[in-house]
Amino acid sequence: MLDTAPDTARRPDAKDEHDDTPPHESGRPAILRADAWRDMLRYLRPQRRRIALGGGLSLLGGFSGLIQPVIAKSVVEDLEARSPVMAALIALTALVLVSAVVGAIGTFILMRVSESVVLSTRREVIRRVLWLRVAETDKIPPGDLMSRATADTTLMRSAVTTAIVETVNGAVMLVAILVLMGFMDWVLLLTTLAVVLLGGVLVATGLPQLESAARRAQEGVAELSTALERALGTFRTIKASGAEESEAEVAEQGARRAWRHSLKVARLDSLVGAFITVTIQVAFLAVLGVGGARVASGAMSLGSLIAFLLYLFYLVPPLGALVTAMIRFNVVAAAMSRVSELLRLRTEPESPAPARMTHTPSTPASLTFEDVVFRYPGDGPVVHHGISFEVPAAGMTAFVGPSGAGKSTVFSLIERFYEPESGTVRLDGQDIRDLELGALRAAIGYVEQDAPVLAGTIRDNLCIGMPYVDEGELRRVVDQARLGELVGRLPHGLDTQVGHRGTKLSGGERQRVAVARALLRRPRLLLLDEVTSQLDARNENALREVITGITAETTVVVVAHRLSTVSTADRIVVMDGGRIRAVGTHEELLSEDALYRELAATQMLLPVSQLEASAARASDTLGERP
Repeated sequence: MLDTAPDTARRPDAKDEHDDTPPHESGRPAILRADAWRDMLRYLRPQRRRIALGGGLSLLGGFSGLIQPVIAKSVVEDLEARSPVMAALIALTALVLVSAVVGAIGTFILMRVSESVVLSTRREVIRRVLWLRVAETDKIPPGDLMSRATADTTLMRSAVTTAIVETVNGAVMLVAILVLMGFMDWVLLLTTLAVVLLGGVLVATGLPQLESAARRAQEGVAELSTALERALGTFRTIKASGAEESEAEVAEQGARRAWRHSLKVARLDSLVGAFITVTIQVAFLAVLGVGGARVASGAMSLGSLIAFLLYLFYLVPPLGALVTAMIRFNVVAAAMSRVSELLRLRTEPESPAPARMTHTPSTPASLTFEDVVFRYPGDGPVVHHGISFEVPAAGMTAFVGPSGAGKSTVFSLIERFYEPESGTVRLDGQDIRDLELGALRAAIGYVEQDAPVLAGTIRDNLCIGMPYVDEGELRRVVDQARLGELVGRLPHGLDTQVGHRGTKLSGGERQRVAVARALLRRPRLLLLDEVTSQLDARNENALREVITGITAETTVVVVAHRLSTVSTADRIVVMDGGRIRAVGTHEELLSEDALYRELAATQMLLPVSQLEASAARASDTLGERP
């Protein structure tokens, strides 16, 4: 029986846990925006202890380096006084070594944390993508989803080392150096600050543009990924159509877009680097001029001026780190915003891990549609106009009708890939929205229209979602789906690779693999969408025998254009224009429904002369009406 735990936490109207994220404020650097920091800290919080350790060691290595100018000042003064300097030189060497070792350990820890952040983010994105509602995947192309899971998450490697630790460490080191410079000479400190602040204002003006350019560069990469995914998904069609040039142009548009905006990022990055260099050089010249005058006047010693100049050059790493952190923070913020957009999409509840299969016979399920109205998300036309029908337990029910009548969409609603706009779908009398989603789908076997086969072996394809299947069960469905001859002639049997999307199998073989996969689940309800479209007459007859043989223990619902597949069905539902037109057996519909007769005649299941006679009788009947 199905688990009837209600799925209320993920109803279509339920608010997602990420929906309260405010939109990004425009015109301000990301490093000054609360939403950017909130997104960043969300990923870094689980690693806070390691970040603190690695950042602390890096800071300690930096502080040990700050003592070096003080020792250098002492060495200069000792040399002026002709005093021994060996002890000071040994201490200076030891400090350099300690600083290097401690800094290296801290850097390794931070790099490890960075990779852990990338891993955890990718895992979250992967699980988000695979549990997305089908309707949500219509909003973002597959290539864009892949880009967010790969390229965007890779940029988050900078979140720890550059955007966080270097921001904090750079700020602390900057303050410490400025304090020490103040102790040396406050006049020179004010001179330095005036020059540095002017450079800082110039740098800050370009940061918002940098974030915008970084985001557009990532969107260009996503556009490239989408174009390549589309091309590779229809590779043979593109080859046969000679469309390589046009498809290459589409992909290159994304590449050019990424290149154009990456150049803008590089240009801004270069300008920032130039501003920093110029700022330090101007500060050096200003300090040298003012400091030289103060040494000449006796206001400070030559050793103090040398120490101050050393501290000035010590400003370069933390100042550069701060500016680099602001730049990288903007780039990371652009990537995070794209990842956050993905994480705000609605998902289905995660299903529990599949249990070992049991061979307990299942009872067929009944199915009911009550006044179901459905349209695909967006502004599309209505697909179902209040359709109602019943499928009793066991037996076979077929849906037929012209293309676009809404037949396959019936299956999407049963599987809850989409939710109806109004009306109710019931399984065994229960609203399927009140059933636990994993249990609902576990009771259903579903063969899609194009019978997709995944890269891997035949065994992998048969056992998707069911890792604990014994050989006896596999052999049962292989024989049942008439796959025995295929498996027997393959070099490695069930463990033979089928190629990307099953390219090493014929269309009919792929369909039979998909049917076997569905039968392996021992479903209570089996949905077959155009399951014989690529089978020859011999295999179609064999598969029809298989379907007929399981109708006593499984409710079979078939969508078909080929009426030969469903002419023996217990009931046939004729759909047209999103409405139920007629329901009956093959013989009943031949005599009662003109559309069904036309479909039968075009497929040579009814002589055309009989169709013409039926049409003439219908015309005569209409002519006799007052």
